[in-house]
Amino acid sequence: TAFERYLTVWVSLCILLGIALGQFFPGVFQSIGRMEVAQVNLPVGLLIWVMVIPMLVKVDFGALHEVRQHVRGIGVTLFVNWLVKPFSMAFLGWLFIRNLFAPWLPAAQIDSYIAGLILLAAAPCTAMVFVWSYLTDGDPAYTLVQVSVNDLIMLVLFAPIVRYLVSGASALVVPFGVLFFSVLVFIVVPLAAGILLRRVFVARGGRDWFERELLPRFAPVSMAALLATLVLIFAFQADNITAKPLHVALIAVPILLQVYFNASLAYGLMRVFRVEHCVAAPGALIGASNFFELAVATAIALFGPGSGAALATVVGVLIEVPAMLTVVGVCNRTKHWFPTIE
Repeated sequence: TAFERYLTVWVSLCILLGIALGQFFPGVFQSIGRMEVAQVNLPVGLLIWVMVIPMLVKVDFGALHEVRQHVRGIGVTLFVNWLVKPFSMAFLGWLFIRNLFAPWLPAAQIDSYIAGLILLAAAPCTAMVFVWSYLTDGDPAYTLVQVSVNDLIMLVLFAPIVRYLVSGASALVVPFGVLFFSVLVFIVVPLAAGILLRRVFVARGGRDWFERELLPRFAPVSMAALLATLVLIFAFQADNITAKPLHVALIAVPILLQVYFNASLAYGLMRVFRVEHCVAAPGALIGASNFFELAVATAIALFGPGSGAALATVVGVLIEVPAMLTVVGVCNRTKHWFPTIE
């Protein structure tokens, strides 16, 4: 659609709008930032639910038996998502933020920036993956199964990976209880809601009606919630972004490298294992993209909306959408690299 073709424009406009609103109405957004329950910001949490739940309604956990049909593609993406990406981001944070860029960054914020980068890379994307897959003509069945598997793994691994890497790469102490609550609120609840709603809708209208008529109506809801979330989180960070443009630029470097490194690694491995393009392209995009909604919400819960960690995750949002769209373009121009399966 025209909206999807100009996604970068809408995202950029929402980012600018959020920064402008945060600058002109700082008191309003400071008040919104204080609307918390158990350290979770209510407006951000609600918007994430509205964005993620319609996407998760698509996920059919009954299709997990199809893992065998896409074993090479799923194996590659799981390797990149869970054994490469969090650890490569911790290394890039150490290399760039703690060492190469340290003279231009305040010493008191270095640990916080690294923590934000780790939060960003510790969970693979759930919601936007469906958009990236659609833009590359990805296999919907593979995408659904890959997201299902990643979601189940995230329930177990997100909190321990974050705690281990943040504690190892910085002097910050990460309360396990806050991480557990973030997993509960932003992964368990949306997953449970998605499963329940899917069963209710299919039982009432049938699978064909659900997939052909109802699911397409959810897409605008998710995209509207995504754009509203961007406005809100950039309003929270407006002062940090406008007052620290150099910090934003420096934080963006490891994030960009991480996106392109992991996308290239996943895409290259898919080619080595002769995976068809309709799996290789979404697999590369899943391998590179981050669950930035979870990262931002967890950073706010752990360190506060004005923290360096929150800024780092917000820079991730700023960078990821345009970067992922360039990866989409590369994938679409290189279909001839992959075998055509008849």
